[in-house]
Amino acid sequence: MSTADHVHPPTGVTPMTNAAKRALDLVGALVGLMALSPLLITAAIAIKLESPGPIFFRQSRVGRNGRLFRILKFRTMFVSPNVPVERAGPALTVRDDKRITCVGAFLRKTKIDELPQFINVLVGDMSLVGPRPEVPEFMAFYSPSQQAVVTSMRPGITDYASILFRDESQLFEQGRDPIAIYRFEILPIKYSYYERYSREIGTFNDLRIIFATILLVVLDRVPKWLGIEYLLRHKYAQQTEPAIKSPLTNPRTDPVIEPHPSPMTADPQ
Repeated sequence: MSTADHVHPPTGVTPMTNAAKRALDLVGALVGLMALSPLLITAAIAIKLESPGPIFFRQSRVGRNGRLFRILKFRTMFVSPNVPVERAGPALTVRDDKRITCVGAFLRKTKIDELPQFINVLVGDMSLVGPRPEVPEFMAFYSPSQQAVVTSMRPGITDYASILFRDESQLFEQGRDPIAIYRFEILPIKYSYYERYSREIGTFNDLRIIFATILLVVLDRVPKWLGIEYLLRHKYAQQTEPAIKSPLTNPRTDPVIEPHPSPMTADPQ
């Protein structure tokens, strides 16, 4: 992959901002685990009752400064007895994926499957807010300068791109190469938001993104007064290919915005 044009390195974040962000992470993760412990226990029991296999899905992801760590999620798929859960099929989940269990479908729809990542936040592998962590093979799709931007931050449970791509698996249709869709259609848009967030790191902005994510899960929409609607909708909110189902747009009234020039180009193979 060639180096993209107009790649902005992350601006300097003060030690005080970093300390405040880490404090928010610790408090938020602890409160989240304690407050949601009945839900987490219920989810774990439901997973074990429905199908054999581990409760958690663990997978290597790329973290801050390029360091690998093991992300935690609730398992949402059937697994074969002799196949490790992290190797049980393609890395991307497509629409109507037959590997997803009934319990798993509910956990994915409500994002409960992501809640074990509070543990990743507590140990310092992740933040509450930051770029979603990629598997190493997908991180290789970025140029070196783009990798430098993404890995300058702790990966997060949520961020701007997570709000826009809430139902990401619905974009991967059967019959189309999901990796090609992700690499050429989704990843460039995600990077745009990662780069923007790297310039907007702060406690207030993190709280705004966290609150927007909670409201999106509970109400299936993001209120306009949070300001995130304008940020996402008026920059890249809806593409013609693929058709992004955004909680921030109304397809009957909002204009379709043409895809912006991609900051990511493919290397010839």
